[in-house]
Amino acid sequence: MSATPGVRPAAHEPQAEYDGPATLVVEGAEHPVAVTLRGAFQPLDGHFHWYGRIAASATLATVRSGSSVTLRTAHGTADGKVADVDPWGRFRVSGTGRPPF
Repeated sequence: MSATPGVRPAAHEPQAEYDGPATLVVEGAEHPVAVTLRGAFQPLDGHFHWYGRIAASATLATVRSGSSVTLRTAHGTADGKVADVDPWGRFRVSGTGRPPF
């Protein structure tokens, strides 16, 4: 099968992604944040796994690693967990199932 000139083939299994504003809800408190999120379907367990980083923000000083959170974007809402903070003060956030983007 030959490729059509000037037409690029579709990427194999494109990854979902989102970079932009979001609202992080922790224990009922809402925090406006900026996030970088990615995700992919994992055939081994049959679930979509999403993950990313929350930009450093002074409003997150009370958030603790391991906290259950809800993350909202203009595209959706999802429950997840925050984890390790990197050297730049960004939390890792992740979840399973329908992503917030």
